[in-house]
Amino acid sequence: MLHHSVPLRLISVLAVAAGGATAAPALAQSDGGSPVAVIRVAQPTVVIAPSPPPAAQVEVVPPPPASAGQPAYWQPGHWSWTGTAWLWIAGAYVTPPQPTALWVPGQWVTQPGGGYVWVDGHWQG
Repeated sequence: MLHHSVPLRLISVLAVAAGGATAAPALAQSDGGSPVAVIRVAQPTVVIAPSPPPAAQVEVVPPPPASAGQPAYWQPGHWSWTGTAWLWIAGAYVTPPQPTALWVPGQWVTQPGGGYVWVDGHWQG
């Protein structure tokens, strides 16, 4: 994997957009002896590719799966950088967390200092 300096502000935006940061509360003792909540945040993995991904593969979108009144949306396939090569991740149907949510596809974003960083797709709304 290429290592580039990524602005902290961009990493924060990417973490929120990707839903990659998770928090797990834990208890610790304060100076006064009473327990206090401590939040540990897992850092998202930031993947930076040295070159743009190949053109998207043409996918034949199958009919949506039968579901019990809940719609399924097609999440298009995309290229993933393994650290040494591009790997195609096939598209799939996804079910929204709530009926009004819309899928925002992931994308590779050009970095000012060179390279491309992946921003995961996510549900909005």
